[in-house]
Amino acid sequence: MSVANKSVTLLCLMRVVLVSATLCVLCGSLVAADTPNIVLIMADDLGYGALGCYGQTKINTPHIDRLAGDGMRFTQAYAGSHVCQPSRSVLMQGLHTGHTAVRANDLDQLLLPEDVTVAELLKEQGYATGGFGKWGLGYIGTTGQPSRQGFDTWFGQYLQVHAHFYYPFWVRLNDEQYLLPGNNGGKRGQYVQDELHAQALGFIRENADGPFFAYLPYIIPHVELVVPEEWEQPYRGKFPKVAIMDPRPGYIGSEDGLTTLAGMISRLDAYVGEVRSLLEELDIADNTLVIFTSDNGGQNGGKDNGWTKMTDFFEANGPLRGYKGTFYEGGMRVPFIVHWPGKTTPNSVSDHICGFQDVLPTFCEIAGADTPEVTDGLSLVPTLVGEGSQVEHRGMYWEYRRGDGIGRAVRMGRWKAVQLRDDGPVELYDLEADVSETTNIAADHHALVREMVAYMDGCHEDEREYPPAQISRPKIDDFVR
Repeated sequence: MSVANKSVTLLCLMRVVLVSATLCVLCGSLVAADTPNIVLIMADDLGYGALGCYGQTKINTPHIDRLAGDGMRFTQAYAGSHVCQPSRSVLMQGLHTGHTAVRANDLDQLLLPEDVTVAELLKEQGYATGGFGKWGLGYIGTTGQPSRQGFDTWFGQYLQVHAHFYYPFWVRLNDEQYLLPGNNGGKRGQYVQDELHAQALGFIRENADGPFFAYLPYIIPHVELVVPEEWEQPYRGKFPKVAIMDPRPGYIGSEDGLTTLAGMISRLDAYVGEVRSLLEELDIADNTLVIFTSDNGGQNGGKDNGWTKMTDFFEANGPLRGYKGTFYEGGMRVPFIVHWPGKTTPNSVSDHICGFQDVLPTFCEIAGADTPEVTDGLSLVPTLVGEGSQVEHRGMYWEYRRGDGIGRAVRMGRWKAVQLRDDGPVELYDLEADVSETTNIAADHHALVREMVAYMDGCHEDEREYPPAQISRPKIDDFVR
C-alpha cells in the first residue's frame, strides 16, 4: 500500500473514530435526558384514609388528589413497618423487617458501612441525592448518618425524636448544625417544616439539569401538635372544639386539636402542590417521577393525648382496623401514589399488593442500576407502565420485637395472619371479604394457618449484634426547650 493510500486509510479511520466518539457523546446525553428525576415525598403518620382521593371528606387535599388524578393510585400498598425507624430502613434497603438492618424504634440500631441504600445505588448512576426531613437511621458521628449512606445533601433531623418538634433551635445541614435563630429563647418564629420544604425546593432548583433523587421525608402530621396560625383553619368547615394537650415533657398540645391536625394535613398538601409547580416552572415535570406515601398508619396516642380521638374523628385510617404501632391494616396500609409522565396512565388505580421493599428495585430498574442480589422487593415498573408481567409477592412480611417476644404478620393474597407474639395464637383474616379485620377465621383454616406460620418462620433472620454506642446520643434538651 502506498504512502498516499495509507494516509487516506488512516484519515478515514480517524473520521470513523471521531464520528463514533461523537455518537457516543450524543447517545450518552440522550440517555441522561431520558433518565427521570425522582421525587419521593413521605408524610409522617398520615393514615390511609386521610386524603380526598382515599375517601377523606372533612379535609380537602386538592394537590395530592390531583397527583393521583394525573397518575396511579395504589389501594394495597404497605409501609415497611407499623412504626417509624424500621419502616424507613425497609424503604432505604429493599429488605423487609425480617432482614433489614433497623427493626425497631431503637436508637442503638442504625445502618453500618456494609448496608447498601437506594441513595447509594442512584448516586452510582450519576444522580444527585438529597434528603429533607427525618432520617432516623443513624445520628451524627455514626456510620448511619446520611452522608455516609449515599446522600450528597441532607437537611433536617438525623434523630427521629428531634423531628417530633416543630420549633427547635437547630437542625442538621449535612454534618453541621444549622441554627434557627427565630426559635431562640423559646420563641416560635421558624416552623421547621417550612424550612425543610424550602431547602427541598432549593435542591430541586439547583439540580434541575438532573438526574436527581429528592427524598422528602417530611415530619407532618406527627406530634407535636402545632401549625402556624395562618393554617389553623382547614379547608372545609369548622370542627368541634377538642383540646389535645400532650402530657409528655417538652411537647406542646393544642386547644383545638382537630383543627390543628387538619391544618397540618392541609399544609402538607400545599407543599406537594408547590413541588409540582416548581417542576413545571423548571420545565422538568415531564421527566420527573413523583411518589407520595406515608411511613405508617395514623396515630394512636392512647387516652392521655387524644390522637386516637382525632384519627377516629377524621376516619384517617379509612375502614381499616388499628393504628400506628399495630399489625392490623390501619397500622401498615398506606396511601401510595405514583405519577410518571408518559408512563403511568392518568387516573388509574392498582390493586397490586406491594410495599416499601419494592421501592429500591423499582428505582434501580428506572435508573439502569443493578438491583442487589439480596432483596425482598420486586420492581413495580411493569405495573407502572402497563407492560410486561408484574411479578407478585408470595407473601408480605412484617415483624417487631418487644422484649423477649416478636410480634409478626404476613399478607398472602387475600389472607392476612397476625401473631402478636411468636409463641401466641395466630389470627387469620380474609381481606377481600373483611378489610376491617373484624372476624378471626383461623379456626376454620388450620392448613392455611400452618402454611402462613411456616412462611413467617422462613422470613426471620436473627438480628445482628450492634456495636456499642459510637457516640453519646443527643438529648431533647440539646435541641428544644
